[in-house]
Amino acid sequence: MPTMNRRHLLAGTAAVAALSATPATMPVFAQTAPTDLSGKSILITGCSSGFGRLGALHFARAGARVIATMRNLPRPEADSLAAEAEAEDLDLRIVEIDVLSDEQVSAGVAEAERIAGGAIDILVNNAGIGITGPIELQDMEATQLMFDTNVLGYQRMARAVLPGMRAAGSGQIFAISSQLGRVIVPGAGQYSPTKFAVEAMFEQLAYELVPHNIDVTIIQPGGYPTRIWVNRNRYTAALRERTPEERRAAYPALVERMGTEDGSGRTADPADVPRAIAEIIAMPAGTRPLRRAVHPGPKPQEAINRVSAETQVAWLGDSGFGPWIRAVHH
Repeated sequence: MPTMNRRHLLAGTAAVAALSATPATMPVFAQTAPTDLSGKSILITGCSSGFGRLGALHFARAGARVIATMRNLPRPEADSLAAEAEAEDLDLRIVEIDVLSDEQVSAGVAEAERIAGGAIDILVNNAGIGITGPIELQDMEATQLMFDTNVLGYQRMARAVLPGMRAAGSGQIFAISSQLGRVIVPGAGQYSPTKFAVEAMFEQLAYELVPHNIDVTIIQPGGYPTRIWVNRNRYTAALRERTPEERRAAYPALVERMGTEDGSGRTADPADVPRAIAEIIAMPAGTRPLRRAVHPGPKPQEAINRVSAETQVAWLGDSGFGPWIRAVHH
């Protein structure tokens, strides 16, 4: 049987597989050999630590030309990443981008395209923050920072790379979401709301980019031991300090945990995420999954992913948007 992809679907040469047999997400699986990413240009945000740093090195070791970005340059994290890349003779450049800044996003993407020699092949939207605590305690300072970073930052980056990708007639965008973009844990602050927004925004984008042959994949990691815990505790402790006692007293159990979680009990390998991304990059265009759950442990979001995909196809699959919807949920 020939492989189905969105070009076949749009041409009417293949039928949609039953979604119950082909869920919208695919399981994490071990790589038996390094994925070859030679000839690919990959732009990643949030490379000072965590998935971003690991991804930058992983993709460059696989042969890609990597443009790793972070804010507040110069900084020690950039120096150490550059030194590691130089020691291994990797094709990795570091560019300053603060995703909160329209100007830095525009200038940084232009520089990345200059380094790449044209349109960026792959954007990995990774920069993000977390601030925990009850929703009532999330003041406007915390709420605006969370949405501006985790949602609007992704939108700024996507808008900056898309003209080049559309002109090239190809491309790929990854959005790092979370299990908490589909399921909710009390006390997680605005993290789930921002990741729910990412899930919706990039699913819509996936449909709209079908005619341009640009793929979109939403990565849904579980909890990993990265520096996000350190940064989250710093932001959360500051929020706790400036929250009036009357509000804190209403949620004693949740407030007690604010700014104290360190993730030390988590042992999953954060390199799972860049490995999964590399595997998806290597898939033929038009066959890549809309969502990929990444974690060796439970993945409660997969049931929601499956029902969501089935619902979209049932609702709009036979409408004027049908070819786009069916192409994404191939």
